[in-house]
Amino acid sequence: MTFHSAANVIVLDFETTGLSPTQGDRAIEIGAVKIESGQITDTFSRLMNPGFRVSSFIENYTGISNHMLLGEDECAAVMDEFADFIGDMPLVAHNASFDKRFLDAELDAIQRTYPGIFACSMLIARRLYPNAPNHKLGSLIDYKNIAHDGVFHRALADSEMTAKLWLSMLEDLNLTYQIENPSFKLMQRLARTPKKDISRFLSSQLPA
Repeated sequence: MTFHSAANVIVLDFETTGLSPTQGDRAIEIGAVKIESGQITDTFSRLMNPGFRVSSFIENYTGISNHMLLGEDECAAVMDEFADFIGDMPLVAHNASFDKRFLDAELDAIQRTYPGIFACSMLIARRLYPNAPNHKLGSLIDYKNIAHDGVFHRALADSEMTAKLWLSMLEDLNLTYQIENPSFKLMQRLARTPKKDISRFLSSQLPA
């Protein structure tokens, strides 16, 4: 079995025209951060033209206007580049089920696939930080006292914040549970472990 370190991941975030690709919604921005050996080493950030006008609600929510999307490459071209960027690295997103739906839909549309596996930073944060006010990205950034510039709901800014949160979680696993180099599989299992079993589960991961 291949060992994927949780310190080597792609953290991604989409801004979209709506909530569901099955209802015709499309991606309008992709932002991603590459983490290697626990350090941010590269980023990817592109707007993309979905082929139709974006609603005023989405313009206000994301700050991405129809004027900004004029002249941008269509989704197919941007997603083809992004598939090359992520390669076969494991993937992380905050509320990953949302981003995975759009990644799958946009890559399916251009007959591209990715072998990477997903973990959800929001589900993991719920296990590690049960006392946080809530587990929205902005709230967790404040809860962990992670520096930020106040920009949210833009893809690169959100992926950068999620990357910092991910690295903070890895640090806390080391400090609290002496888990120095968790595997990506461990992080996936952590996200699925009932909250009442977290301490027992993490204690069982310590080396003999």
